[in-house]
Amino acid sequence: MQARQFGANGPSVPVIGQGSWNIELSDRAGAVAALRRGLDLGLRHLDTAEMYGSGRSEEIVGEAIAGRRDEVFLVSKVLPSNASRAGTRRACEESLRRLRTDRLDCFLLHWRGSYALEETLAAFEDLKREGKLLSWGVSNFDVDDLDEALAIAGEGIIACNQVLYHLGERAIEHMVIPWCERHGVAVTAYSPFGQDDFPLAASAGGRVLADVAIAHGATPRQVALAFLTLQSPVFAIPKAAKAQHVEDNAGALRLRLSDSDVARIDAAFPRGPKPRSLPML
Repeated sequence: MQARQFGANGPSVPVIGQGSWNIELSDRAGAVAALRRGLDLGLRHLDTAEMYGSGRSEEIVGEAIAGRRDEVFLVSKVLPSNASRAGTRRACEESLRRLRTDRLDCFLLHWRGSYALEETLAAFEDLKREGKLLSWGVSNFDVDDLDEALAIAGEGIIACNQVLYHLGERAIEHMVIPWCERHGVAVTAYSPFGQDDFPLAASAGGRVLADVAIAHGATPRQVALAFLTLQSPVFAIPKAAKAQHVEDNAGALRLRLSDSDVARIDAAFPRGPKPRSLPML
């Protein structure tokens, strides 16, 4: 199973985890069963947020990890509108209540907002000292935001930056991934299959994925996950609300792409020019 250190000082975490954006729109029992099946298969990085379903996603994750909390690397996020020093604390405590736990392995600022970054990060450090967080990070931060956070926190403190990354959107490869690699910050790829736009089987890129998948006895989505997690700081958190989808995602942990596979995929899905701003959903 492929695993790597999560940030400069974090534990070893499998490179494929489980997201939960919109999971509350699925059958709840099926979603809980899917998350538990993922844990059985080693997908123990579970990501959620107070924003997802106005807390309902956290409640589903909390039900799924009941009795198994120590197996899980659990991540949630605070909305920027709640990210004052006092508001961050309230948001964290509410997330802990919904998740039925006393701690988060990592807590993220969901994106930049109007509150000063110093205020949010001070709250993170308060919560960390109290044991309610084991680490903290950010989400949807470009390099200028990361530079600002680093100047406030210092080296080795920011655990991760969670950003949009899939075959059709490789903008973070220009500057964000190299920055994170230099500073020991994990990169967590959200929506690694895109937003309902995974390459069609009949498309040129879809045919490349299919060819590589057949050569390895794998699936195109497993090939995509294996490609996206090649670089040393990168983890991916695909959402799956059905057990068979979780099982497919977990298969990517065993897949090793050859240099020629990587070259073919890279050519089929070029990263394109550096964008003016960081893409996000």
